[in-house]
Amino acid sequence: MTQDELKRAAAEAALEFVGDGSIVGVGTGSTANFFIDGLARMKDRIRGAVASSEASAHRLAAHGIALFDLNDVTTLPVYVDGADEIDASLAMIKGGGGALTREKIVAAVAERFVCICDASKQVEALGRFPLPVEVIPMARAQVTRALAALGGRPLLREGFITDNGNIIIDVHGLQIARPVEFESTLNQLVGVVTNGLFARRGANTLLLATPDGVRRIDAD
Repeated sequence: MTQDELKRAAAEAALEFVGDGSIVGVGTGSTANFFIDGLARMKDRIRGAVASSEASAHRLAAHGIALFDLNDVTTLPVYVDGADEIDASLAMIKGGGGALTREKIVAAVAERFVCICDASKQVEALGRFPLPVEVIPMARAQVTRALAALGGRPLLREGFITDNGNIIIDVHGLQIARPVEFESTLNQLVGVVTNGLFARRGANTLLLATPDGVRRIDAD
């Protein structure tokens, strides 16, 4: 199977978590796009969706799926999104597409976070994929120095501005042994909006697509 076929298989499996009459939290990226396309087939059974990025919002709207502002939603039964890396505890690195802050906000509201990805994203320790950090532009140099002091190799994501009007610094060369602690440490750096570690609020369920089928792994 190709990687796209694996991504589609994981996305299709996630449709089983979508309840009739519900509002669905929807992530960002290539795997989430397959989920959005699948969701379009059942759009008459749901109220609509909350999108984690402008790109996902446009794709949902193109399918005729109603969009809700998160501030107007009191209940979000499920949030479905991909990951750039995920470990055995279902902590993740996300934000390769730059939507990490909105993804983290929607995930925080959802009752269940279902991560969809192919087996290449499963790792023993997080950090092989560069860790995105969203930063207020005037703090770029200060935060870059602080990230280097923490042992990483920070690089500005050139030519990229987030949906929130901020920049992304990608931190290379990390081996994150304690993701919950490291997430908190990074978020306390002045000028950081948030970082791409989803450890304090990791996934509840991983749908991992392999050539032998989609494996369901639930958090302990």
